[in-house]
Amino acid sequence: MDNKPNLNSIKPAAFAGMMGRRLKAIATSSAAPVRDLYDYPANRLARELHPSKQYLRVAAIEAHSDDMKTYTLVPDKEKGTAALAWFSAGQYLVIALKVGGKACSRPYSISSSPAETLEGRYRLTIKRVADGTVSNHILDTWTVGTSVLASAPMGDFTYEPLRDAKTVVGVAGGSGITPFYAFAKAIAEGEEDFNLTILYGSRTLEDAVFSEEIKALAAACPRLRLVNVLSDVSKKPKDAEKGFITAALIKKYAPENEPYSVFLCGPQAMYNFVDKELEGLGLRRKFIRHELFGEYFHPENDAAYPENVAESFQLTVRIAGKSQTVACPRDTSLLRAMEAAGINAPADCRSGRCGWCHSQLISGEVFVPASVDGRRQADKLYGYIHPCCTFPLSDVVIDVPPLPYK
Repeated sequence: MDNKPNLNSIKPAAFAGMMGRRLKAIATSSAAPVRDLYDYPANRLARELHPSKQYLRVAAIEAHSDDMKTYTLVPDKEKGTAALAWFSAGQYLVIALKVGGKACSRPYSISSSPAETLEGRYRLTIKRVADGTVSNHILDTWTVGTSVLASAPMGDFTYEPLRDAKTVVGVAGGSGITPFYAFAKAIAEGEEDFNLTILYGSRTLEDAVFSEEIKALAAACPRLRLVNVLSDVSKKPKDAEKGFITAALIKKYAPENEPYSVFLCGPQAMYNFVDKELEGLGLRRKFIRHELFGEYFHPENDAAYPENVAESFQLTVRIAGKSQTVACPRDTSLLRAMEAAGINAPADCRSGRCGWCHSQLISGEVFVPASVDGRRQADKLYGYIHPCCTFPLSDVVIDVPPLPYK
């Protein structure tokens, strides 16, 4: 079939007066200023749901232990944030701050329910990380009234009924319980529609923060269940499992005759162990979801990491028209090396997934662990990397986009 236009049907005379008509319309139009783009409801709603940044302040602090606290954050109206952006359970906020005069950012899962956003609060539960620059700074310095600069809610560790099974087995370790606590509250409040069984690994029950709160929700909501899995069996109560979260344990609590998803959130060591266990369960790839923490990945633990790599290399960073060369040890991601040198580079998820730190590799050899490599095929083909989970194998030169909002 010939889809070419019929040139004989086009009449040039019909266009002859178009310019005149346009000029007349312009001349007779109103001289009043055009409406602000955010006067339109759709644009205003988009800005409210996806602000470039949120000014918050600490309203309350709950200490769970010396190494873990929950911070309640509310809008800082004096700085221009009137209301909090809505989020989906499982998402996180990126907190931007300065430590020792150097700009840093870290993502922290939101442990409150989405409904609490309408009441004007987020909750972040933060655990101290050994040698963790930002977590130590927050736990040691944040007090009631502290100003906090945060992103809009971000992340895709969320429940999607078109992708995920109706039943989710959550595997949590340490502070990885925080998004599951948000899931549990959202299910109990009717915001989310799926069944959730949480296998929560910790050393003792005292280390398992939010256990009592989740059990209380489960007592009133049959769609929820919490199973504590304790490695210190000397203190194991009767209703807890002992040891580690294995394939057999997941299978024990998963439905028998229907598909189920497995959501994992916890330290990298937990992923390394549980991922191997999951291989024997025969789950479809889409039913296994990770909330990743790529910056804490040690490349030497990857079987694909080459041998005889030098201890440190030179990293040259081109950003905003300037160039700076810094040291980058072999076990340090390019992003962390930049931050240590005071370079304010873009970063959000810090796990190789969101693409916010997307940069061009100009020269040099790098190692990207396959387990945290979230690049598109085109990125790999044309030499783009995510510095948050990229490690040097030689001297490296990269081109980094300037920071858009922090």
